[in-house]
Amino acid sequence: MLIHPWDAAADDAEWRAWLAAHDFGQLAVNGLDGEPPFVQPAHFLYDPEPGRLGEVLLHLARPNPLWAALAAAPRVTLSVVDDYAFVPGPWHAPVDAPPEHGTPTSFYAAVQLLGTAAVVDDPEEKAELLRRQTAHFQPEGGTAPVAPGTEPFGRMLPGLRGVRIEVTEVRAKFKFGANKPEPVRHRVSGLLAERGAPGDQGALRNQLRQLSRD
Repeated sequence: MLIHPWDAAADDAEWRAWLAAHDFGQLAVNGLDGEPPFVQPAHFLYDPEPGRLGEVLLHLARPNPLWAALAAAPRVTLSVVDDYAFVPGPWHAPVDAPPEHGTPTSFYAAVQLLGTAAVVDDPEEKAELLRRQTAHFQPEGGTAPVAPGTEPFGRMLPGLRGVRIEVTEVRAKFKFGANKPEPVRHRVSGLLAERGAPGDQGALRNQLRQLSRD
């Protein structure tokens, strides 16, 4: 992923704060023997505590075809992309240029967590992973806890495998026009707020954060 200096996260706190509100991504695993990579959409739990960059917890169905590839090449990437919006060319035109001279572009936030994956098959460890995910996604409760050999979910446990990823590198990009002059950026902010298309509010929040920082 190309990251220009003006699109880079200001510090670790910026990408961590964004990631705290985004917990669905795509797990990329290298294919076997030159085959295409596996790209698996999944909800995940990012825990910032263990180690310097934290860890990721997720689970997948046992019949998933990626397990052999993961065992052969446990170095993986979890990619998370959101807050994307298309910016029409006239919005980005220089202040002293005709609108049709503006360059269309995309705004988006992207965080890639690179690390080493380990499969979790121990029943109690797997149950604890699932309990932690449930507590994250459903803090209000209402679902019985997962425990090996205990109804209602114990009998389903063998059909799942957990994945624990030790994060060793983070690539974070916040592409929201920070290289443009301030008048152009404010123009785009107003037009995003006015248009209100899907993704525009998220893009606007990121852009305003960068403007306040700069």
